[in-house]
Amino acid sequence: MMSLKPIHCYWQDLLLPFAEWSYRGLRDSSSKRILAHPGSSRSIYDVWLDSTTIPGDSMGRLLPGAHRSLTNKNLKLSLEIASKCILEFCGLIWSLHPYRLLAMISSNIFRGILPAFRGYSQAMIIDEIQCLFSSGDFTLTRLFHLLAFEIIRMGSESVLDTLATNNEQTLNNSIRFVMEHKQMEQRLRMDIPTMEDPVTRDLFQEADLFVRSFNGMSSFGLLSPFDVIRLLTLFSELVSHIVILYSLTLNDTPVLLSTISILSTLYPLLIPWLIPSRTYYDQNQNPRQSRLAEKQERMRSLAQSDSYRPEVIVFGLGPWILRNWAVARRATLGLGQPQSRSTTGPLSALLTPVDTTGLFTALQNVPLVLALQASSVSLGSFTLYRSSLQSLVYTSRNFYNTVHMAYQSIFLLGAFTASMQIKPSMQPKSEKVLPYVHSPRGMKIEARNICFTYPGSTVPALNNVSFSLEPGETLAVVGFNGSGKSTLANILLRVFEFGSGNLFVNGCDIRRVEPAEYHEHVAAVFQGFAKFHASARANIGVGYVADIHKTSAIERAAELADARHLLDSLPKGLNTNLEATQEARTPFGITSQHCQSSSRHGLSGGEWQRIAISRAFMRARRPEVELLLFDEPTSSLDAHAQNRVFDTIEELSTSPSGGRCKTVIFITHRLSTARRADKIAMMENVYH
Repeated sequence: MMSLKPIHCYWQDLLLPFAEWSYRGLRDSSSKRILAHPGSSRSIYDVWLDSTTIPGDSMGRLLPGAHRSLTNKNLKLSLEIASKCILEFCGLIWSLHPYRLLAMISSNIFRGILPAFRGYSQAMIIDEIQCLFSSGDFTLTRLFHLLAFEIIRMGSESVLDTLATNNEQTLNNSIRFVMEHKQMEQRLRMDIPTMEDPVTRDLFQEADLFVRSFNGMSSFGLLSPFDVIRLLTLFSELVSHIVILYSLTLNDTPVLLSTISILSTLYPLLIPWLIPSRTYYDQNQNPRQSRLAEKQERMRSLAQSDSYRPEVIVFGLGPWILRNWAVARRATLGLGQPQSRSTTGPLSALLTPVDTTGLFTALQNVPLVLALQASSVSLGSFTLYRSSLQSLVYTSRNFYNTVHMAYQSIFLLGAFTASMQIKPSMQPKSEKVLPYVHSPRGMKIEARNICFTYPGSTVPALNNVSFSLEPGETLAVVGFNGSGKSTLANILLRVFEFGSGNLFVNGCDIRRVEPAEYHEHVAAVFQGFAKFHASARANIGVGYVADIHKTSAIERAAELADARHLLDSLPKGLNTNLEATQEARTPFGITSQHCQSSSRHGLSGGEWQRIAISRAFMRARRPEVELLLFDEPTSSLDAHAQNRVFDTIEELSTSPSGGRCKTVIFITHRLSTARRADKIAMMENVYH
């Protein structure tokens, strides 16, 4: 039950029965937020959603990231997704580095021909050696000349491969940054009602898999959608080996040698890799790289964590988070910076990547010269035939695996594209948007029959709540736990969307005002306020990020919250890193070696509450702020500290001339505190 009572009179009860706002309605509304692809009868969202259906169970859905089976239906869906997304995706890559992309395509085609050319060159060396043995005119000078020429050829091939790899790495890092930036920007646009839809959450999870696959973190293996271009390499390699095998067969290759070659392909390769594979990241990061990685993951956690979302929305932290993440991410990817030099010398760089195992394997067949002297088939031809046949088998298998992973990645690309087209449910349509009307005397609020039911619940959290506040008035909300006090606060802050009823702010329907514009005029302390795993400066400064680097502004906010002595007691003052929750400390299960609790300063519940109040006061002092909303702001403070905080709130809501300039709403369990208000709202959950 909720009633508004002036200090000297009671208002009538306001709760009336209402129709349930169902969870199905929320899902239906989220589906309508998907934009249809131009010129298509079905949106990309519809196609993606169809692909998640479990065969034989129209109501069941695949888990996010689950493989789609190769069926006629899924094949058609993949083609439909590709027709809607591939051109746009390729256009994005082209717009970043067109010349690098052309170089990458050309190099991949050329690199596919190199294995066949390599085998042909080595076969020629073996033929020369065979001729030397057969003629009896054998000299070490001739042999060394052939071997030196082959090593130079392989070295040149390795240099070209290194150049192509560096080009691919730069191009891949660029597109990875752009995709991650787009995803984070879109996530920061989303409001809580939108992300409460389970289908939408699955969609964003698959979109996240698509973006993370550029890091080699896809659930489909180490294939990035960007690596699909390497299909050109495999295809050209297949064609070159087929041409060689066809030409050798025409030269009357004995059936026995062909049989031996085919049987040899059944045995696995036993020669181990003599040179370890190269990596493109430094596992032993220096302190600066670790700090950048920590900052990057911290910003990502702020963008994606549900526990932070209310304050990210209300305090308008989206652009600040995106900007800080972009700076750290670009630095960790090495974008915009000169490439670091290799620690190896020129000779090592030339010889290290050379694949000498193929040459030595071919030379091991030299003792067979005597056995084949009477045959018209040279040892080089036999070696080339066998190596080409082996390569054809392995290349075919790699080609199939790559095509299979590319097929799965198409559905992730569809999820990413669909997620980019979602609009927040609380965002009004462009033709209905009204500008916010500023009131210098505080915010006027009129609530009429506000109803709200949490998704999945059958019991309303709010039922026909109605009240009005004049500009500059103070409202105290009291009631038992579970009566809907915090829910009402989240609705007034436009964190939650109410199901039915009307809410007018300064005479304007709040649903026609853009939430981001409305949030510029409010400041709040949430009951479950965020404890950021960052410095004291950042924890307070996010209340108004424009002044986050102004020490005087942060210290003034701390003074208003009676927290100046707390900052002075910290080991490094405002630069002290504060210990937060485990969730904030290890986003995605990643913990930096420089993020351990031993380097963090822990705070008590009351100390954290002072930090949260200081955060709100960073913005509360602003002239554009008209509403101050505090949800149990002093629950962990003693009576004297509570009085000082509420004295400050009263001071902030009063203009220098003595008039009221801000509307104040606070939730409290203490009657002594409630008496400070002009009106009191008593809330009671009649369903319990």
